[in-house]
Amino acid sequence: MRVKPLLLWVVAGALAASPAAAEDLTGTLKKIKETGSITLGYRESSVPFSYLDDNQKPVGYAMDICYKIVDAVKADLKLDKLEVKLNPVSSSTRIPLMANGTIDLECGSTTNNVDRQKQVAFTNSHFLTASRFVSKKANKITGIEGLKGKTVASTSGTTNIKQVVEANAERGLGLTVLPSKDHAEGFLLVETDRAAAFVMDDILLAGLIAGSKEPAAYEISKDSFSLPEPYGIMLRKDDPAFKALVDKATADLYKSPEGVKIYEKWFTQPIPPKGLVLNVPMDAAMKKAFAQPSDSPDPASYVAN
Repeated sequence: MRVKPLLLWVVAGALAASPAAAEDLTGTLKKIKETGSITLGYRESSVPFSYLDDNQKPVGYAMDICYKIVDAVKADLKLDKLEVKLNPVSSSTRIPLMANGTIDLECGSTTNNVDRQKQVAFTNSHFLTASRFVSKKANKITGIEGLKGKTVASTSGTTNIKQVVEANAERGLGLTVLPSKDHAEGFLLVETDRAAAFVMDDILLAGLIAGSKEPAAYEISKDSFSLPEPYGIMLRKDDPAFKALVDKATADLYKSPEGVKIYEKWFTQPIPPKGLVLNVPMDAAMKKAFAQPSDSPDPASYVAN
């Protein structure tokens, strides 16, 4: 009879020392394991990062990256299947929906900066962009100073509109800053002459111009409101286990030939739904970002040597 308690003690000790018991799942990984699902936040008009195609299906560069992360999560949790739920987000709702647990990954064109890192976390950067403006060539607006006294649009909840407001105050430009609900509406304000310019990340402006009725009628400013800034897939703050998994998945992808192929698919080849070509090949800074994956919010850290 003495043997039985001893055996029970040995078995209990072995279970307690097992990896599964010692490293109980927490945060997002626990949520995914328990629900059998992961929720991706997507944008409706952030071409080519995350947008709706002709079938109203979210597609894009950031969506492809997120699906690779989903594959890594599924493998890590040893799940036979993992349901992917899709939830639309906007510039204004993306951070609140991440913070309250509605979405698990935000697959879009979100700038990784110090202020946002106080609220959310980011994985390794997948693109670098600068804040510029688009205007009609016929209006002959030369640089930021050429916007003086004019109405300028920018999307609510973005770093861009903050930069415009700051530049307006610092330079005494006398701008009327018009918030738009999304990028498509901001560009429409320029198309319909309700705004002289729309301030947004240059790559997003390139996508909007390429998809417009008359691409040759528009131009993107050489002047910028910012240094090149990093985009990152957004996830919840203070969730180290999930972040470690996502960081490894994205780093492995970016450093692989497949990562380059995904980039080229969306930036140098025809993209849906109209077969537009953005013609934005990797520059030296992007090559460095892929070769040395980083979640740094500091634009200076991405400058190519």
